[in-house]
Amino acid sequence: MADNNTEKTVKKDGQGLGAKISAWWKGLKSEYSKIVWDNTESVTKQTTAVVVITVILGIIIAIVDWVLKNGIDFITKL
Repeated sequence: MADNNTEKTVKKDGQGLGAKISAWWKGLKSEYSKIVWDNTESVTKQTTAVVVITVILGIIIAIVDWVLKNGIDFITKL
């Protein structure tokens, strides 16, 4: 029974699967053209900031890890 209802709605729309995919693709392309891309200078600055902050945080985490490891080793040797 559910199959009959599905077939009727597809026939009422008048669009097959290919037409729906084509309409979706055209809509996707029109939305993609609305994207505003940053200039190269801005992207370079932002990328540099992310890399620098990542390196700094990595160093901080490594130092905290080293301190905790040595602290725990010191406590367990007592």
